[in-house]
Amino acid sequence: METTQTALAVVVLLVALALAFDFMNGFHDAANSIATVVSTGVLKPGQAVVFAAFFNFIAIFVFHLSVAATVGKGFVEPGVVDTHVVFGALVGAITWNVITWYYGIPSSSSHALMGGIVGAVMAKAGVSALIAKGILKTMAFIFISPLLGFLLGSLMMVAVAWICRRQRPHKVDKWFRRLQLVSAGAYSLGHGGNDAQKTIGIIWMLLLATGYASAQDASPPTWTIVACYVAIATGTMFGGWRIVKTMGQRITKLKPVGGFCAETGGAMTLFLATMLGIPVSTTHTITGAIVGVGSTRNPSAVRWGVAGNIVWAWILTIPASAFVAGCAYWLSLQLF
Repeated sequence: METTQTALAVVVLLVALALAFDFMNGFHDAANSIATVVSTGVLKPGQAVVFAAFFNFIAIFVFHLSVAATVGKGFVEPGVVDTHVVFGALVGAITWNVITWYYGIPSSSSHALMGGIVGAVMAKAGVSALIAKGILKTMAFIFISPLLGFLLGSLMMVAVAWICRRQRPHKVDKWFRRLQLVSAGAYSLGHGGNDAQKTIGIIWMLLLATGYASAQDASPPTWTIVACYVAIATGTMFGGWRIVKTMGQRITKLKPVGGFCAETGGAMTLFLATMLGIPVSTTHTITGAIVGVGSTRNPSAVRWGVAGNIVWAWILTIPASAFVAGCAYWLSLQLF
């Protein structure tokens, strides 16, 4: 009886740690949803985070749990995951998120979590325990999502410039201040739909490993879904202002029309990835879209040095979080 209670307590603590990661994800990635509307002056910071949090949450009613299934069942061979692996994965992801938030670097919470899972699983059972298809599909979108964001953002900007070529700048600015609310809402919807599901996936992975869920279940328990969407929306409401400045001002200067194009291109990318069940980085996606919008005006309008520093953070995310996760896995064996 005591052993059962101890096992349940460990599961409860790990679920709480996963929700803390989800909160941090919203906090860390709030900039992705609101940086453009804040930097263009369409919304004040306080208004923007409430606006983004609302759309983060209502994504629960829009998207199928395809991404959660990929994370929960598509990364690791059955029977490998245990509480030590989950603990290592979450500690690796949270540690990298805290470091990059502190330095104002817009890195990927998604890839930090994937790196955490990979590092903890390899520490336990080696590379053979990983499911190559799920890992490679997600790895591919490290490159595809920012390129697609870049392409769609720049195409949107060119199309809008052509459509509005005979309109007065003041009138165009007025239109797109209103339209940017639509694009920001769509991007926040995509952010909630893709990112909340990653935490749902790792909690599902934990419940499957500990026997609190069955592999035959088509979806995780309802309480995990609601809890994860609430956690990410709450994190977004607290906002990561250090990263907002980098995303909204330091890469390139944005006007409402540019913000609309960047958010729309990014939202289209997120919607596509979520429907395909691919966990992508909202950070990579919106950064690519912002760079795409800036480059249509003039390549020199983009601060490529800042963009280069961000890319280095992307490259380091998976190995750094994997290393911390492996160490945390070893530590958990000594503690539990």
